[in-house]
Amino acid sequence: MSKFLKGTFILLIAGLVTRVLGFINRIVIARSIGEEGVGLYMMAFPTFILVVTLTQLGLPVAISKNVAEAEAKGNFAEIKKILVVSLATTISLSIIFTPALILLAPILSKTLFTDPRTFYPLIAIAPVVPVIAISSVLRGYFQGRQNMRPSAISQILEQFVRITLIAVMTKAFLPYGIEYAAAAAMVSSVIGELVSLVYLMTAFKLKKRFRLRKNFFQFVHSGKQTFKDLMDIAIPTMGSRMIGSVAWFFEPIVVVHSLALAGVITVEATKQYGALTGFAMPLLMLPSFITFSLATSLVPAISEANTQNNKILIEHRLQQALRFAFISGGLAVVILYVLADPLMELMYGSAKGSYFIRLMAPFFLFYYYQGPLQAVLQALNLARAAMINSLIGAIVKTAVIFLLASQPQFGINGVALGIMVGFVLVTILHFATVLKKISFSFYVRDYLKGFLVMGASGWLGYWLFAHTLLNEPLTIRVLFSLAAMSASYLVMIIVLGLIKKDELKRIPWLRNLFA
Repeated sequence: MSKFLKGTFILLIAGLVTRVLGFINRIVIARSIGEEGVGLYMMAFPTFILVVTLTQLGLPVAISKNVAEAEAKGNFAEIKKILVVSLATTISLSIIFTPALILLAPILSKTLFTDPRTFYPLIAIAPVVPVIAISSVLRGYFQGRQNMRPSAISQILEQFVRITLIAVMTKAFLPYGIEYAAAAAMVSSVIGELVSLVYLMTAFKLKKRFRLRKNFFQFVHSGKQTFKDLMDIAIPTMGSRMIGSVAWFFEPIVVVHSLALAGVITVEATKQYGALTGFAMPLLMLPSFITFSLATSLVPAISEANTQNNKILIEHRLQQALRFAFISGGLAVVILYVLADPLMELMYGSAKGSYFIRLMAPFFLFYYYQGPLQAVLQALNLARAAMINSLIGAIVKTAVIFLLASQPQFGINGVALGIMVGFVLVTILHFATVLKKISFSFYVRDYLKGFLVMGASGWLGYWLFAHTLLNEPLTIRVLFSLAAMSASYLVMIIVLGLIKKDELKRIPWLRNLFA
């Protein structure tokens, strides 16, 4: 099995476990603090992401790419210099932005979010900024060496610790008010990230090929060229992420003010935003652990192929990634569309948000493509183009949200429509940019087969849920329909050749079955 497929497979397993734990975490939060509490949590969270984006400075992708290239040349001194310069940069930035978040929290909560209760989640999350800054550097190092195991295990550890603490802490602080319970959920995240960092540092210490602290400051002073090389990738990458983070930061602000124009009061706006972003969106984004795994593995794999000027391998890796994204995303879309109501009822004890899932699910196929396409652009030194694409999408998304959400006939549905327009546009722009750089064959017949499989398995799942096991508990009915859809989907994509037998042979426990 190639390093690319092995790394992707490890991240897929870790991503699946992490997302399952993350969903349990979401369920506990939703059941503990309700729509309003989730709304407070989700209104504060984009601010945290913005600060983390500023602190990371786009370095994780740059580290992954440059370490991969340095290791291909056997230049371990350069790898050390990359790490030293990156750590010095991110630690310095975290020293600036962490206090800034704390000092600005009162202004943000009262003026921009128009809900003073968001102050407490903002303050609670601030200490995690330097922790994530260091973790991101170590993850970039391991990913650059195409060793995905430490990143995978650290993600699982972080979620496990968070989910262990979340129920206890939200329950303990809920009597003091919903805002304190939302802050407790943030504190659980901080502790989880800290445990993850401890593991990454231990793994690095055991596997390193050099002493990081030896002559640390000498490497910093002599790392001007390394810093420049990192910034050539990091700045455009950060620009792209920064655009997304700024757009997400302004999203709850625009939503609250737009809904106010439509006659929705602040408390109700917080609840509606919580139902959309805290209940529906996480479920829709669940399959993105697959595309995130693909994107993470694609950067070093395509960077290495690009260094060797191997255009055929670049296209092959991209074709693999997009096909996996389409197949996995297609199954997710079908399951979510057909079982939206019962899934929401089982997970959150309420069907609120299921309408958003049915509205948005078909368009999320574009979102599942976005990660791998952006990773390819970064690996091909087209991060600047990806940044421009993201900027266009962010502007259009924000404009659509404001125009539609401020109209009483649309309300919160206008927010959902704006989000969809944004990621569909960005994905199309990313794909158009990739086509300018590399040749790419578009297999229309395979996509037609894929849509046929989606329709057939979706109809089967709908019929089974509506007409069978009607006297059984909801959990049994949902699991039965879900299993039937998944099994039929898998059988049909194998029969129609959308997944090749030689690809299945590379999965260890399926090797003997397809030998």
